[in-house]
Amino acid sequence: MVRVPVAATATLRRMTDHARPALHALARRRHGRRRRPVLELAPRPNPYARAFGLLCVVLLGAWLGLLVVGNVRVPVGPMNTTMTLRPSLTGGTKINISPLGALELRSHEAPLRLDVDVDQLDPERSQALVDHPERLSGLQDEVARDVEHGTLDLAVRSCIAVVAGATALGLAVYRRPRRALTAGGLALALLAASGTTAFATWNPKSVLEPKYSGLLSSAPSLVGDARNIVSEFDVYQKELARLVRNVTKLYDVTSTLPVYQPDPTTIRVLHVSDIHLNPASWKIIASLVQQYAIDVIVDSGDTMDHGAPAENGFLDAIPDLGAPYVWVRGNHDSPETQKYLRHMKNVHVLDDGRAVTIAGLRFAGIGDPQFTPDRSVSPGGDAAEDLAGARLASALRDQRAAGTPVDIAVAHEPSAARGTDGEVPLALAGHLHHEDMEVMRYGTRLRVEGSTGGSGLRAVEGQYPDPIEASVLYLDRDTRHLQAWDEIKLGGLGLTTAEISRHLPEENRP
Repeated sequence: MVRVPVAATATLRRMTDHARPALHALARRRHGRRRRPVLELAPRPNPYARAFGLLCVVLLGAWLGLLVVGNVRVPVGPMNTTMTLRPSLTGGTKINISPLGALELRSHEAPLRLDVDVDQLDPERSQALVDHPERLSGLQDEVARDVEHGTLDLAVRSCIAVVAGATALGLAVYRRPRRALTAGGLALALLAASGTTAFATWNPKSVLEPKYSGLLSSAPSLVGDARNIVSEFDVYQKELARLVRNVTKLYDVTSTLPVYQPDPTTIRVLHVSDIHLNPASWKIIASLVQQYAIDVIVDSGDTMDHGAPAENGFLDAIPDLGAPYVWVRGNHDSPETQKYLRHMKNVHVLDDGRAVTIAGLRFAGIGDPQFTPDRSVSPGGDAAEDLAGARLASALRDQRAAGTPVDIAVAHEPSAARGTDGEVPLALAGHLHHEDMEVMRYGTRLRVEGSTGGSGLRAVEGQYPDPIEASVLYLDRDTRHLQAWDEIKLGGLGLTTAEISRHLPEENRP
């Protein structure tokens, strides 16, 4: 054991006491330097904002790329066409036949729409078909091959377009090659996902229900404003009728797809409603009767507006429409109007469930229990309509028990027509001024027609004029069941747009 002298220990203790303050000061200085804040030149960017910005660059760049180079010119049979992919919220395919109109198909559900512009007919290829008609038999396969090749070419070109557009815009915005390439890759992935969605939702049956819409340049633009429509209303009526004829012919030409084609054994019913004293309706109806070879016209009421005897002369055009006219009373049609029509040639008034057979179809109907032309009479509401529907259903049961079942029931109010559910295959109504079609609980199909008069005197109450609507119903002559129907819609007062769309019941779709 080593012994340390007492004097040396005391000396060491004094040296430690003298050094301790210096050590504490040095420690405080070091501690202060560690806690001094570090200055930053700029805040770090939010990762969500960066991701959103990159997404905007990708979408905008891809869209610009498609606009610049995302189309191909493809010869399809005797036609020269341009195929283009366009961003869209609804998808589908649109075939533009400028300046005549367009055909729309709900072919797929994806954020991309296929536009096909028919540019022109090639004179040489068209003449070759005329000179060699035997080539027509193989034209369908030729067109299918042309469309397939054009679609593949469009897919490749669209991939290049979106990648190039997104990469170029990314380089311009970020000035970093890596970020620009990331934008291009994301654009390609987005296009691939959209294409996969389109393929997964591809609906070849969309060709069964094409929708045609068009605006004829030869329509009555000279009577486009309300003042001229009043002063030259006869010109307006004639032009509307001509518009129907032209659009119908155009629809027949453009819808050469494998759709339902009515044959001579089909019974064609023209359903109109809520004319409301619009004299233009008669020319439109006469034109439709001629174009569609209509067998019978069904009017589900509100032909008049106030039901006054002074309005009865408006009905004198009915015998000259070219087809039998089946009519039920609406809430704007008075009993005097009904009496006037009963004595008119080629008109069949339905009321109290009475049945008539016309063009191979048996109809039964009931007039509206209310007469409220000026709304001064408090309506009975649904109770009166339900009672009328029950009376009509009872008459239908009696007809069936007698071995003469009714094919079509007619009422003005849809609520009254609903009372026939299960008693008849098809029920027709109006009143609502917009079209609708539904299959009710017990199997009866209810067709509600829009206003064939464009709501008549009420056409300009809203922001836009009400459209003129009618429909052609195709029924099988043997089974007397509905096979298809065409919805026809014309622009309202002063407008010149027209749409014709084909629809098939679920059970009649191949």
